[in-house]
Order: sequence, then structure tokens, then C-alpha cells
Amino acid sequence: MFLASSPKPIDANLKETADKIEQQSPGLSVLAARQFRYGVSQVSLEVTISEPRKFNVLEEFILRAGIELEPPPKVDELATVLGLDRVFVENTTRTLRSLQTLAWTTDGSIALTPQGRQFYAQGSVPQPPQTKQIYAITDPLNCNLFFLASALEETKIDLPELEDFMAIENRSPDIYSLSLAEFQQLIEASSLGLHAPKEGKIITEASIIDEPINIWQSISIFVIFDLLEDKINLQVRRGKQVLEYPSTWLNVIQQAGMISLQDLFSLSEETIASERNLLMEAKNAEVEARIEKINHIAIENVLENRTNPQANKTALIADKGSVILLRDSQIRTAFLDTLKSARQEILIFSPWVSEEVIDDEFIKLLENLAKQGVSVLIGYGIARKQEEEERQITPTLQEKLTGIKTPDNLPAVQIFWLGNSHAKEVVVDRKIHLCGSHNFLSYRGDRLPRGETVYKVTIPEQVQEAYQFLASRFNKQAQKLWKNALKMGNEQSAEAAICVWFTLSMEEEALKQLQQNNWLKLLPIWLKLGFQGLKSKKISSDSEYFPTALSLLTQFSGEDANIELLREGWRKVIGAIATQNPDQAVKLLTDEIWTEFTRLGIAESPIDSPQKFIAKYVLEQQEAKKPTKNKSQTVSQKKGRKKN
Repeated sequence: MFLASSPKPIDANLKETADKIEQQSPGLSVLAARQFRYGVSQVSLEVTISEPRKFNVLEEFILRAGIELEPPPKVDELATVLGLDRVFVENTTRTLRSLQTLAWTTDGSIALTPQGRQFYAQGSVPQPPQTKQIYAITDPLNCNLFFLASALEETKIDLPELEDFMAIENRSPDIYSLSLAEFQQLIEASSLGLHAPKEGKIITEASIIDEPINIWQSISIFVIFDLLEDKINLQVRRGKQVLEYPSTWLNVIQQAGMISLQDLFSLSEETIASERNLLMEAKNAEVEARIEKINHIAIENVLENRTNPQANKTALIADKGSVILLRDSQIRTAFLDTLKSARQEILIFSPWVSEEVIDDEFIKLLENLAKQGVSVLIGYGIARKQEEEERQITPTLQEKLTGIKTPDNLPAVQIFWLGNSHAKEVVVDRKIHLCGSHNFLSYRGDRLPRGETVYKVTIPEQVQEAYQFLASRFNKQAQKLWKNALKMGNEQSAEAAICVWFTLSMEEEALKQLQQNNWLKLLPIWLKLGFQGLKSKKISSDSEYFPTALSLLTQFSGEDANIELLREGWRKVIGAIATQNPDQAVKLLTDEIWTEFTRLGIAESPIDSPQKFIAKYVLEQQEAKKPTKNKSQTVSQKKGRKKN
């Protein structure tokens, strides 16, 4: 069953998926993977569906007469008023009564049923009911009940049965005790199009017509070691789809000691510990390998410069980048100058962080960067667990750093315990990489020579490798923040996660999460960060996610609590896009979007066209960019003109 050539118990047909998991998510390692089968229950139902159609002219007159005339007319009276044959009107009335739109009365007068009044308001009458056969599937592993238009096929699946290793408690709804309203709700959620009340399509009856049968389903379970969190997670998949509910459930019972990885995967505690140590060593070895490679390039550059100085200068001019070796007293100056050169983002990892380094001068530097729209992510930690960290960051320093805000009052500096690394690295704007033996944020204020060296790297390939390594760790932190925000409804954690994603140029991921989790209340934060990215040229005006964000306007109301923030956000964003690319701004403001801008008050009177809107907010942003002259400047300029 398992690959003989692999030390890990991974089913042969799951090896490709395991490799993809590791490739797509740096920091994850699949320790084991195995397929199982489990049974779902299938039963067929017959449902009766009532569906409306537009009423004709005569039906409209009859229904209208029953509502508006007092007393309601009889059939023969209505025929006389309409100048029609009595039989013709009587037949139409009989049809409407059979459809339960008109009530039967003893004197033959026109009287609408409550259902008839509802249909009249919709401009329709029900058609004769139709019946369909559908299939209800009870899935005990996913704890849900859903419906399909066609039956699942009964297939033989020769795999270990999951229930031989653990008890699966079926918490799915009991189909035999469901009310009609519950059937309607579940069928509507199954997207079969059979129950759509807004369209007048209603299931009026549902009945089980045969005995349930068991259908085998196959799943795959992966044991994944998360290198960054130093923990094991179980993931359940059906094909490429990750099944969230059973994955969460398996992790809960595994952590509670209710299942055995040895029994499920032949994976012992000793094997897990051994793999964990190898992976931990490999992670730090990866950093060391990169630095060793940089060291090799630096030596080559020095030798080349000694033998052929002119050739070395030519290579640098060709923008191939360079590796410069910095020693002792050179390091601090180069570090600060590199930070000051930032225009978009800074990523820093230092094993420890101390107030001797992050002093008032350093805080002031970070505040100036924040004013320029630069985002800073700081990671620290050398221990494997945060509580084991010997040199914790002080609450005072933490507060100083997190108190640094952007001009829009969003986090400009974020600091996270990432742990388990000796790396000392800085990446600025994905153009400059500093690395070496120097603890950038924790050298205890000792500015005397200590025999330390740092490489300043501008070779694009090497800088990108370092960036990807740090970015993957910060992205993992953003995912944790977001999960916590969803669980606790914590907007502050959500805001922090969105800020990290924007720093890492993952604004599309942030927008996707807002959509998927229906947390559009936070869209103004996304817009503020988008505006900041447009101003710094980090985000392109033709990015594909701006049309997606605009399409969400239909989900807002002019009475929403955050509508003013939304209005301000879109005005700034469209103005910034137009400043970069006027044609792109016009392209974004389609007729549909302009209608939403008008409805929500984003575009205010007397602005009556996208062109006027764009012109107004481009002008406002251009005016905001103009430097303000202080009094001393004005006086000196006047004196200069007098001398001339």
C-alpha cells in the first residue's frame, strides 16, 4: 500500500498531492497520508413543486375585481361588465379556483385566497403542480444533509474503513423528522433550483419513497507537520478539495488522545520526533545555505575587483546587483541608511529585540517611514515556543512599536513572535537584503567592534529568495490572526491581518477573505491600504481586483454605519488610479458601477458623470501633494525678489 522507497507512510497515489502541499506552502511537511472509506446514507424523495406563470388579461381582470370591487361581483355580473360570454369567464374562474387562487363561494362571487392575493401582487398565477424525484444524502463525516438531482453510484471501494479506527458520531439532521419548512430550507441550500421563493417557485410537499441505502465514499487523510507553528495537523481531502469540518474534528480528537497515529498511519511518536528535528535543522540550514551562497559571491566579487576593477564596475552598472561586505562600525550606519531608503515595505527578522537598539531615535525613524507610507514587519524569537523565550520583548516597547500608525491611522509597524530561528535578516523593497552575524535589533547598544560582519546584497535572485523565506513566515502569522478574528469577531486582529497581506502584496487574498467570510464592513480598511499602495506605486492602477472590489458595492446600503468611510475610500482610490492612468479609471466606472456610486452617494451632486468625478478627485490629490510654504520661506522668497 505504501511506497517502499519512501521513509514516510504515504500512499503511492497520494504522493503527488503531498509534494504539492509542501511546494505550495513552505513550512509544511507531509509526514503521512492514507486513503479510507466511509458510508453515507442515500434515500430518494418525491417533491411537489408549485411554479408561477404570468397571468393573462382576463385572469388579471377577474383577480383585480375580487380585490377592488365591493361587494365582490359574481361571475355572470363580471361577464356582463366585460362584455364576454358567461361560459368563458366561468371556465377561467374555475381554473383559478383549482389553482387555489380563488376561493369557492356559495353564491358564486369572486373571492381571492391569501395565496391568490400574493400571486396577484407578483403579477402571476400558479401553474399545475409538478413532481420530481431527488436524492437525500446524509453524510456523517461532514455532519450534513444535502440533496442531489441524480443518485450517487454504488461502487465497490477496497479501502480500510475509517470506523474501524474511530467512532463517527452522526450529527446530521434526521431526515425522517424534518418538517416541510426544513425540507424547503435544505433543498434551497442544495442549489437544485427547485425551491426559490423569490421567484415564486415553491415545494409544497416532500415524501420519502424508498428505504435508505449505504454508499461508500473515499477520502484521504494527510498528517502535516507545520514547521512555523511546530505542530501537527490532520487534513481530510476528497480529491483536491479540503474538507474543513472533518479536518477540524479529527484535529480535536487527535489532540485529545482519542485516536492513534500509529494505528492510522503506522506513524510512531519516535518517527514524528525524528522527522521534526530533521525539518527544524533543515529550516535553519536553508538560511545558512543562502548566507553561504552570498558569502561565495562576495569572495568572487572581491577577487574579480582585484584582478579587473573595470569589469566589476561594468557588471554593477549593468544592474546585476552586488554583494558588499560590511564590518563592525559600518553595519549600524548601513542598516539605518537602508531603512531610510525604503519606499514601500521593510521585513526584519532578529532573534531578539531590545530597547537599547529600538530607542527614541529609532522609533522616530520608523515614524518618518510610516508618514511616507512604508509598512514594516518585524519578526523575532529563537526559542521553539514563545513561553520558553528567555528575552521577551517588553510591553512598553511593544506598545511603542504598535503605536506607530499610517497617515490613515492604520498599523504601520507590526511585530510578531515567529520563533525557532537564528536568522538575522532585513529585506527592503525587495531590492536590498542585509544578512550576517549582526543582531540588528538586539546588540545591547554595544557599538564597539565585535568582529561582526553583514552582507549588503542587491542581486535580485538572492534578494528574492530571502524575501520569500521571510514573507512565508509573516503570511502564516496573518492567517493565524485572521482565523482568530473570525472565531472571536475581533476587528483589530482582522485589521492587522489585512495590513500584513498588503505589506506582502497579497491584497487580493485580503479581498477574497472579506468576500468569503461576508465581512464587508472592513472593506474601507482595504480601500485605505489600496490608496496607500497606489500612492507608493506598489499597486498598479490596472490590478484585476479593483473591478472585483467595485462589484461588491451592490451589497451596501446608503444607511450602513460605515458608509462615509466607504465613500471616502472609493473617492481616494479612483482619484489615485486616475492620477496614474485616467483611461483605466474611466474603464472602471462602467454604467453599472456609476449607478452604484450615485446610489450610495460616493458621487455627489452636481457631479453628474464619471469624467467630472475623476477630474475632481484627481485635482484634490494633486493639491494635497503640493508642499505648503511656511512663513519663513515666504519672507525669504520676498527678500530674494526685492534683491533682483
